[in-house]
Amino acid sequence: MAVTQRRGRRIMMSESELDAYLTEQRTCRVATVSPDGRPHVGALWFAWDGTSLWLYSLTRSRRWADLRRDPRIAVVVDDGEAYGELRGVELSGTAAFVGEAPRTGEPCPELEAAERLFAAKNFGLDAMPHDGRHAWLRLTPDAVASWDFRKLSHERSDSP
Repeated sequence: MAVTQRRGRRIMMSESELDAYLTEQRTCRVATVSPDGRPHVGALWFAWDGTSLWLYSLTRSRRWADLRRDPRIAVVVDDGEAYGELRGVELSGTAAFVGEAPRTGEPCPELEAAERLFAAKNFGLDAMPHDGRHAWLRLTPDAVASWDFRKLSHERSDSP
């Protein structure tokens, strides 16, 4: 995974922390570029396979239309309430459309693992339900920036 973070190395997540965090979190915010150049941001559930973020999006959405026209995408996954609890990841790159759109469940070997992960994580199922309205986007990030402000409180408590 590409890590291009320059600032905040003290609070940056390690690769194993990043992997665990993205595996456990459910909701992300997806930013796309609208035709007039404005950003459009919406929330989605996702699955992480250790390399790529898999997004199951409505095909009749502004997000889908934006990405068909301009596949640049940025995604933020974050949590925490108090300042010292804040943590998250920003991933950016180019969205890839995978499988048929909308997804009806036609065999697609490239989607097998992602659909198992997504179905288990978000629906508690062994197999992905297909509604003929959603389809898959994959983001294999070009850039990743992470933060875990909990590390700042550990630094303070470790000092004499």
